Amino acid sequence: MRTEIEPTEAPADYEAAGELLRALAAPLRIAIVMELAAGPKYVHQIVETLGVTQPLVSQHLRVLRGAGIVRGTRSGREISYSLIDDHIAHIVTDAVHHAREER
Repeated sequence: MRTEIEPTEAPADYEAAGELLRALAAPLRIAIVMELAAGPKYVHQIVETLGVTQPLVSQHLRVLRGAGIVRGTRSGREISYSLIDDHIAHIVTDAVHHAREER
């Protein structure tokens, strides 16, 4: 399926899209986004679900936060992470479904 490029898109839009895709390039970051697509989660919940270490999850969340993909909301000593918008969830979900179809 081919989609038409709108004439209002500029090279800066492509640069921003490239930055977004680079931030999503790591499999663990994709897994984190998939987890957060279901709703906000604390770091310890992500660690338990994905079976990786807390420092590793925190490192990847820092990248996702820096790219404007997730936000953290402090609640006492913990931070709850959520996706900034549903567009990211759709992009990642579509990519994962596409990968499954290719197998």
